[in-house]
Amino acid sequence: MKKKYLLFAVSAAYILTLLTLTRPGRGAAAPLEGSSVSGVVKFAGVAPKPTAINMSQDPLCGSGATTEDVVTDGKGDLENVVVYISDGLAGATFPVPDEPALMEQKGCQYRPHVLAMRAGQKLKVVNNDGTTHNIHPIPANNREWNVSQPKGVVVEQTFAREEISVPVKCNVHPWMKSYIAVIKNPYFAVTGKGGTFDIKGLPPGTYTLQAWHEKLGMRIQKITVGAGEAKTVEFDYK
Repeated sequence: MKKKYLLFAVSAAYILTLLTLTRPGRGAAAPLEGSSVSGVVKFAGVAPKPTAINMSQDPLCGSGATTEDVVTDGKGDLENVVVYISDGLAGATFPVPDEPALMEQKGCQYRPHVLAMRAGQKLKVVNNDGTTHNIHPIPANNREWNVSQPKGVVVEQTFAREEISVPVKCNVHPWMKSYIAVIKNPYFAVTGKGGTFDIKGLPPGTYTLQAWHEKLGMRIQKITVGAGEAKTVEFDYK
């Protein structure tokens, strides 16, 4: 009888330990599971045409660059939209990536034009141009910084808190503009060619999914994903 009781107690303790280790909560990293949400962001109507950028003030910058405020293709697929889970994770915490997020200064433009990264993750800025730049993020919810960046110099900084999105400029070249979306969870994407996004490893649940564009603003959808489900959604701008 004592052996049976001891076996039951050990088994119960083992199951309780497994539940504790796999349940997301404050101060614990939540596991990445197999659900996902993907889709496309569309722009309806006639998109403004990109305009040529005059870089003549710096002969090292070259020419041929255009604005990137609204980038679409012939089908209305919209690029540079940040899509992310803004609510529904119930205070779960997630490990910050060791790999830094990368932004380049190339052709006297920021690459990428819109960058998404984790709060607390290192941002690595590389100057690939033959001229001196500076990088000057202007956050509302994080520390502002402004760093000169000669050719070949690497700058590394972090943003401590979530902020959608931080405008970035170069005080040397006034046409240089970019945005950094700082997100507290790993469930985000930025649309590229085709206007598509894909967010993987989402635990099953009900969430607020938001889309942000620098000129066109926010769009919000409520979604529910089951275990292992691949959800598809579409965001529309006009």
